[in-house]
Amino acid sequence: MSVDFEFKDKYNVYDLISIVKVLRAPGGCPWDREQTHSSIKKNFIEETYEVIEAINKNNPDMLKEELGDVLLQVALHAEMERESGNFDFDDIANDIVKKLIIRHPHVFGDVSAQTEEEALSSWDNAKAKSKGMKSQSESMLSVPRELPALMRAQKIQQKAAKVGFDWDNINGAFDKLNEEINELKIAMAHGVKSEIEDEFGDVLFSCVNISRFLKTDSEEALTLATDKFLERFTEVEKLANEIGINMKESSIEELDALWDKAKKIKIRD
Repeated sequence: MSVDFEFKDKYNVYDLISIVKVLRAPGGCPWDREQTHSSIKKNFIEETYEVIEAINKNNPDMLKEELGDVLLQVALHAEMERESGNFDFDDIANDIVKKLIIRHPHVFGDVSAQTEEEALSSWDNAKAKSKGMKSQSESMLSVPRELPALMRAQKIQQKAAKVGFDWDNINGAFDKLNEEINELKIAMAHGVKSEIEDEFGDVLFSCVNISRFLKTDSEEALTLATDKFLERFTEVEKLANEIGINMKESSIEELDALWDKAKKIKIRD
C-alpha cells in the first residue's frame, strides 16, 4: 500500500505536519486516527517530563529525541483542530509570534528593561494588559489548577507578594508554619478526615512559603529529597541483606540504626 508522503534524507517541521496528516487520514494508522485531545492529553505530560529528564541528565541526543516527541504532540493536536476547521499549525505559530512581540515591549516597543527583573516585570505588565486583567487575583486565577500542587502554590504566592501580600522576612513564614502545625495537631485530635486534610494542606502551603524566602524551588527540593530517601533506603535494604535482617520483622529501632549507617555511607547529605 502506498501513501502520499515523500521520503527524504532530511526532513523539516512541515514534513512532520504532513506525516501526521497521513497517519490520521483514511488508510493511515487506525490508532492515530482514533485519538482525541482527551485521549492523548496524558501523553503530552509524560513527554514533557521526559524532556526534563534529558535536561537533568545533560544529554543532548536524548533532549533532541524528547523534544521531537513533544513536537509530535503539538502536531497531533493541531491536526485534530485543522480537521475540525478551527485552526492549524501555522495559526499556532502565528499566534505565539504575535504574543512574543506583545509580551516583549522592552524589545519591540518603547519600554526599557536592563535587568532580568525589569524584563520579567515588563512581561507581567504586558500580559495583564493583553488579557484585560485589572486585579492581582485575576492574575493568580490564571495559574492553571492542573499544575503540580507545589509549583502552583509557589506561583500564586509569588503573585500575591508582588502587591505586598507577604511577610517582611522569613521569620513570619516560620511562625506561620508553626501555627499551621499546631492546627494540624488539633485537627488530628478531632479525628475528622476533611479537617485533617485541610490543615495538612495549610502546612504544605506554609512550607512552600518558606521555600520562596530561601529562593528555593519547592518542587525541585522535594524531588531531591525523594531521590535522597530512595538512595538511603536502597542502602538500608542492602545492609539488611548483608547481615541477614528481615526488614518486615525488624523493629523500627533496628531499621533506624541501619538508616544511620546508610547516611554515613552515602556521600550525599
